[in-house]
Amino acid sequence: MARTAADQRIAIEPMTAEDGPAVLDIYGQGIANGDATLETVIPDWHHWNASHRRDCRFVARLGDRVVGWTAIGRYSPRAVYEGVAWESVYVDASARGRGIGGSLLMALVPASEAAGVWSLLAGVLVENAPSLALHERAGFRRIGVHERLGRDATGRWRDVVLLERRSASVGDSAAAPDGS
Repeated sequence: MARTAADQRIAIEPMTAEDGPAVLDIYGQGIANGDATLETVIPDWHHWNASHRRDCRFVARLGDRVVGWTAIGRYSPRAVYEGVAWESVYVDASARGRGIGGSLLMALVPASEAAGVWSLLAGVLVENAPSLALHERAGFRRIGVHERLGRDATGRWRDVVLLERRSASVGDSAAAPDGS
């Protein structure tokens, strides 16, 4: 008997190069949506691959289909910021509302800490309420709002909420953000 999509469990697995086309397709959905990123062009795999750390990349699979991904990129090339990373998480439009984003972040956080990351940052467009709620459920806190940070494909200025998740176990970050 064939299993239906409802019967299949979501599996979170390390991302491979073979996942590249699906990852880029899902990213393209985020571009088309208009509230997930200010980017307007899907990068090629070589560029995407070069801009994300290889040790902290995961995909969500429903059966044999990739339905979401998360990865981190460098905050800065300066050594002093080696434990700070930008986080991204995207879910296929057909699979949203199933807890996939949360499952991906639950895999990413311990992997990033094992890799020495003490601070995960995310920039979320202010209109993207589902992503803001997802990040807050995953332990991110709002740092502030970058007003009119960039323009979208229509030329409209957009505000971006900056979020941070500090590790309780990596380095000196176990201290409160105010240093106490």
